[in-house]
Amino acid sequence: MSNKTVFVAGHNGMVGSAIVRQLEKSGDVNIITRSRAELNLLDQQAVLSFFANNKIDQVYLAAAKVGGIVANNTYPAEFIYENLTIQNNIIHAAHLAGVNDLLFLGSSCIYPKFAEQPMTESALLTGALEETNEPYAIAKIAGIKMCESYNRQYGRNYRSVMPTNLYGENDNFHPDNSHVIPALIRRFHEAKLAGDKKVVAWGTGKPMREFLHVDDMAKASIHVMNLSNEVYAANTQEMLSHINVGTGIDCTIRELVETVSKVVGFEGSIEFDTTKPDGTPRKLMNVSRLASLGWKSSTSLEQGLQDTYEWFLANQDNFRK
Repeated sequence: MSNKTVFVAGHNGMVGSAIVRQLEKSGDVNIITRSRAELNLLDQQAVLSFFANNKIDQVYLAAAKVGGIVANNTYPAEFIYENLTIQNNIIHAAHLAGVNDLLFLGSSCIYPKFAEQPMTESALLTGALEETNEPYAIAKIAGIKMCESYNRQYGRNYRSVMPTNLYGENDNFHPDNSHVIPALIRRFHEAKLAGDKKVVAWGTGKPMREFLHVDDMAKASIHVMNLSNEVYAANTQEMLSHINVGTGIDCTIRELVETVSKVVGFEGSIEFDTTKPDGTPRKLMNVSRLASLGWKSSTSLEQGLQDTYEWFLANQDNFRK
């Protein structure tokens, strides 16, 4: 039997669950997952035992402690400690168990706060990070360098992908600590139900952001994992090996807000509160490296938002609190 055994760490999260869905479609893999109750990824001995007791061919490292600005500001120690510990435990245990193929998932926040736009992979470590999520970003940068170090010293095939802003099925729709797309979907949906005449959005609407549907992220991850060593090596560098994953297309926050309003079917007006902060003027990924590796996104923002809203409607009982 030639089926690969694949461990997806973080399978209950938005990205991990999307990777599992895509892998299941291929039908030629044996997927292993473990809940937090079954395997504590912060417990080094437990992780070592797990890898020793399971013959694993590939690892998707999608497990992480994540959160918005408030969470990152409030719990910086947990964000750096837990993310470093999870990735250290998994990468090292995978190596000791002879696992040759691993994909580490990071974040676009690894790049300097004032990185030139669109952000290329070579911008890494060229300037100061955004202060609010520096501990998280430092952990993700360490993960990239850990993969590269095991590749250099032991000849492993540990690769890293850095996604732009993600949204889609299994996103966090919490009213206080969700990211912009799920927050807007929930706000417009509740305004529609309440018959509100207007919805107020923060800022001027001028900043530009890039958004990638999580199913596209999962497809890109599987594509990068399964590239031949020859193709991968020809398009990356030994100590600059991570790959940006995005659409390469951004939109203004105003355009995003208007599109969400349209998708949800809110018929009132939209007002922008210009006394509220705008944040960084632009955050866009340069995805030319990914394109050279033979992949590009296929889900338009409006279609992705439509799919996400339909999933929200089907699962909204889970978001009452």
